[in-house]
Amino acid sequence: MATHEHHSPGHHAHERGGPVTWRTAAQATAHCLTGCAIGEVLGMVIGTALGLHDLATIALAVALAFVFGYALTMRGVLRAGLPFRSALKVALAADTVSILVMEIIDNGIMLVVPGAMAAGLTSALFWGALAFALLVAFLLTTPINKWMIGRGKGHAVVHQYHH
Repeated sequence: MATHEHHSPGHHAHERGGPVTWRTAAQATAHCLTGCAIGEVLGMVIGTALGLHDLATIALAVALAFVFGYALTMRGVLRAGLPFRSALKVALAADTVSILVMEIIDNGIMLVVPGAMAAGLTSALFWGALAFALLVAFLLTTPINKWMIGRGKGHAVVHQYHH
């Protein structure tokens, strides 16, 4: 596995572990959160619009969060020239833990905020709770990503494919 050094601030090769800045961890978490948020919001909107039960809505949101999270990572590594199967393996290694932690946190918050799941798409409660849930998920997942990147795991496996 060849190491690719990054010369922009906050980006260093972490394929083999080592010191990781909070900025690098936050960037990796923000990247992951983007895919999660797209899938999460889309799942919540579809489930709420269709009047699905809370658990069905959450299952849809979680499934879409993984799909969009992996898709965003794969887009970059496919562009770097990896074949589809290899790109999928990189995405699974890079994002699974991060997406899983985010989904547990943000869906847990949506379930415990009174009335959030039943509030409806035109409600400030629904959107406020979802925004708050995603923010908390970001804040709690960043230290986990920092720890994983420092050990050459998680988002560190993607760094060698960034240009």
